[in-house]
Amino acid sequence: MEGPTANKQSFSNFDDIKILDNIIKQTIEAIEKGKEQIFDIAEQARQEYERVQREVRELQEQVVSIIKEVDNLENLERRSRHRLMEVSRAFEKYTEQDIKEAYDTANNFQVELSIKREQEKHIREKRNELERSLKKLNEMVEKAEGLVSQVGLVLKLLGNNLQGISDKIEGVQQLQQMGFKIIQAQEEERKRVAREIHDGPAQAMANIVMRAEVCERMLAVKPEKVAEELQELKRLIRESLQDLRKVIFDLRPMALDDLGVVPTLKRYLSDFQEKYRIYTEFHFRGQEQRFSSSIEVAIFRTVQEALTNIKKHAEASQVHVNLEFTKTKVNLIIKDDGKGFDLDQTLRDVDRENYGLVSMRERIELLEGEIKMSSKIKKGTEIKVVIPIKD
Repeated sequence: MEGPTANKQSFSNFDDIKILDNIIKQTIEAIEKGKEQIFDIAEQARQEYERVQREVRELQEQVVSIIKEVDNLENLERRSRHRLMEVSRAFEKYTEQDIKEAYDTANNFQVELSIKREQEKHIREKRNELERSLKKLNEMVEKAEGLVSQVGLVLKLLGNNLQGISDKIEGVQQLQQMGFKIIQAQEEERKRVAREIHDGPAQAMANIVMRAEVCERMLAVKPEKVAEELQELKRLIRESLQDLRKVIFDLRPMALDDLGVVPTLKRYLSDFQEKYRIYTEFHFRGQEQRFSSSIEVAIFRTVQEALTNIKKHAEASQVHVNLEFTKTKVNLIIKDDGKGFDLDQTLRDVDRENYGLVSMRERIELLEGEIKMSSKIKKGTEIKVVIPIKD
């Protein structure tokens, strides 16, 4: 009796564990989804908080600057009124032209002072409003980060206390680690794009809005000068459009979808050389053809990331890019004559931001390709990539 009873008990335990595993798996999946959503909310709130914080600092600087301008204009305006009173009282000592000039000067200072005061009021109101938003955003970020930590703790406790699904947990942890690296790389890319937009188009748009408001006020007092301001506005808008096109090209060049990777790389390398004064040479072998979007994007992003690293760190004077299409694979070699670096030490250095190298490697490995990097101090760096072409 003991043997059959034990076997039945074993099968029962196995079925219970299997059911428990399924329940826990579904629970973990649901918590993971919630964690991702909370993380996205926290990330968006944090980015918005940083953006608003920068705007508040900029507006504070603008307030200080415009207060100085208002104080200066007030002094000039008082002097001009004093001069006008002096000329008006002793008109027998001054010509009609002197009186007219004194009147025009006083009037001009009054107009400019009025405009500056309106600008000061507008900036103060905007700053106060942003400070209120900043406080709310900070509370939201703290709550979201707290929830992320709590959900992460729940997942950790579940993982540590479950038996019989260690392999599954290990696989999930590996996926989480890879996802974390990808998120870090995405965060860096988002920060870069945010900086470019903030330092370029966003600043220009703010200036355009300010100038447009000045134009509105000038229509009533100096309509003859509005045309000049409008010309300047047109120039600023054109420059902003150029900056936006550059940001869009860096995010996803349209030529990649329209023309393919070879023409897109030629244009990108030409622009890189013109902008950063680093000589670039591009060699292509094989027959031009179109690949899947994932392969073409991988080729372009690898070259883009490599050149970004060269611009930031290599101090190179020349870059050579060799691309070859064969029937079975794509070969890519990127070589520079920069100062080089210790590759092993760089990858081991946890304090160093290696998202670019990691993202290149992971992007190629997802396509079942290979990437090899070699670098020597004072002898430059070389990156070799092989991507298989599948039917």
